[in-house]
Amino acid sequence: MSGLNASLGYFLSVVIFTVLVQMLFRKWPRFSFVSEFAASFMLVACWMEIQTIVEVGQWAGGLGQDVTVTMLFVLLLTHGVLCAGTSGNPSLVVQKFLQLEAGALPTALAVMAQFAGAHLGLLAARYYWSLELTDMHMIKNLMSRECSTSLLVSVVQGFFTECACALVFHLIQLNLRRRSALIRVPLIAVLLTFFSHVARSYTSAFMNPSLAYGLTFHCPGFTFKEYAVVYWLSSLTGMSHYSTPNGAFVCVSQSVNGFFKNCLFPRDDVGSSPLHGSHSQAFCQEPSVFPEDTLQSAERRQTGKEEKVTDGNRKKKTITRNGQC
Repeated sequence: MSGLNASLGYFLSVVIFTVLVQMLFRKWPRFSFVSEFAASFMLVACWMEIQTIVEVGQWAGGLGQDVTVTMLFVLLLTHGVLCAGTSGNPSLVVQKFLQLEAGALPTALAVMAQFAGAHLGLLAARYYWSLELTDMHMIKNLMSRECSTSLLVSVVQGFFTECACALVFHLIQLNLRRRSALIRVPLIAVLLTFFSHVARSYTSAFMNPSLAYGLTFHCPGFTFKEYAVVYWLSSLTGMSHYSTPNGAFVCVSQSVNGFFKNCLFPRDDVGSSPLHGSHSQAFCQEPSVFPEDTLQSAERRQTGKEEKVTDGNRKKKTITRNGQC
């Protein structure tokens, strides 16, 4: 029980640090990437302690699997509430860039901040273990140099496992992005907890390049390139499945029967906007692939038609008034 109390105190310290950093830089939108740094730090620092409880807690602290699953869900739920507007996930940041919701420089700064936060979270967890406050942490400190990797299958199997999980995650995440936070945050936390529990014997289904970097890249068993293929390339592949090369995005909607379907809406003759269904137009924005002069000429024709209709209505009103007089 003392080991659990020490872990809860560690979690509370990490959460307080994250909140203070976000409150400090919230007034300056230009430094929004610092919030990504704090979100990634919180995720990695707390997840590493949960991983410690999974590996050592059952026989050193009497903490079973039900405790670790509950703590992981609470961590993800707290992360979603405190880090609203930030994800701590490079895949989601790159997804916003592909959807033209963020520029190249803010995206690059956010990704670098996320990996920096992940590395700092790794260092913070190791320092906490070195204090050896409990028997569990003393054993973990002895095992820190020879940690067990989360990749328990071959590189090919790991790649397809992470890619499949990323496909489902981004599909549901896109469907829930317009929902209320009261619905979105708990469902995302449940989904990530479920994937982590089910895929524990394969890759642990991180679906987060910076999180995987902090948790398992330093463990022996595979090379850096093999880890990158499994945890970085697969996540980006699963994310980029929902955008086409020319920038027209595949919109995700939910049918009446509850099944998910992909809908790539065609363009009209002008090419300035897609034909939208029941979803909002802002959800499916896309750049035009037609030349600029073609669009300008089309706009001129449209403006000419509107002016003709306006002149015709004015003439009709004038004739009607003359007849009444």
